[in-house]
Amino acid sequence: MVRQPLLSIVTTAFTTGRLNDIFELLDSIKSQTYRPIEIIFVAERSRELYERVIQYGEEQSIPGLKVIFNNEKLGLCPSRNIGVQEAQGEIIAFVDDDVVLFPDWGREMVDTYDDESIIGVTGPGLPLWEDESLTWLPEEFYWIASCTAFTGWTESMPVRSAWGMNMSFRREAFDHCRFREGDGFGQTSGEQEAWKAGPGDDAEFSINLRLKTGRVIMYNPTVRVQHRIYAYRLTRKFIRGQAYWQGYLKAVLRRTYPNDSDTRTLEREYTLLRRIAFKFGPRTVWDLLRTPRLAWKRSSLAIAVLFYVALGYSAASYPRVAGFSRKHFE
Repeated sequence: MVRQPLLSIVTTAFTTGRLNDIFELLDSIKSQTYRPIEIIFVAERSRELYERVIQYGEEQSIPGLKVIFNNEKLGLCPSRNIGVQEAQGEIIAFVDDDVVLFPDWGREMVDTYDDESIIGVTGPGLPLWEDESLTWLPEEFYWIASCTAFTGWTESMPVRSAWGMNMSFRREAFDHCRFREGDGFGQTSGEQEAWKAGPGDDAEFSINLRLKTGRVIMYNPTVRVQHRIYAYRLTRKFIRGQAYWQGYLKAVLRRTYPNDSDTRTLEREYTLLRRIAFKFGPRTVWDLLRTPRLAWKRSSLAIAVLFYVALGYSAASYPRVAGFSRKHFE
């Protein structure tokens, strides 16, 4: 009989505002077809959150649930690092508190590690709309809502970095890297404060790990989660913030990791730009004749997003001109 490795799933939260989402996540973990699982839930700041999750775990008899209260090292990165310290698994996974795992997620995740050259695994995030009125968002811009259809990927492949809402690493990865604490990394809550959504701790961790180990992070399209899309994610303020910080982050990463060809060329981003120019653009022009209001809404989105991405990229590329200090690149 083949031994099945223990899969540790780390998730963090800081407010009771997402309790129902957290409970759905825990239910989806309980329903996994892969059984050797432990759950490390790190409750940040909120004692009520800590107690409610413990209570729910006991009521629903969720196996392997360990709830930790963090009131000292605050932020996503410190909380994740606490989760790593507590985890016992040979594979340590991270998921957001507003995702729902497909029943075969754990099995597909573990099976991907059949190749020793693989140090990490990530997979798609499919939209779980809060309201059907939000489905107007074109797939080319799903990254605004932290979903992945914008890539167009349908097959397994090595990737630059893992997505924090759905990723895992071998335990040995944390002998080389930890999620960076301090200097603003992992200190933001995200949510509706999209103007403070940077920097990209998941990307930095992934790139550092690849460079230090010489191993790959694999995208597997069968390692699927549904990521809840709240209405505020499609407000003008949130979209502007996400676009700005994505542009800013890409410039920071290019300057920070000049020896990483994937980061230096930004091929994924240029592929998406070509897709927007040669597929989304003509499609939207054609839609102006059939559904003018929707087409105008989508074209306005595209113009605003591209403008703020360019603004963010320029701000990070020329920090003195834009008023940013060099500490962003150190």
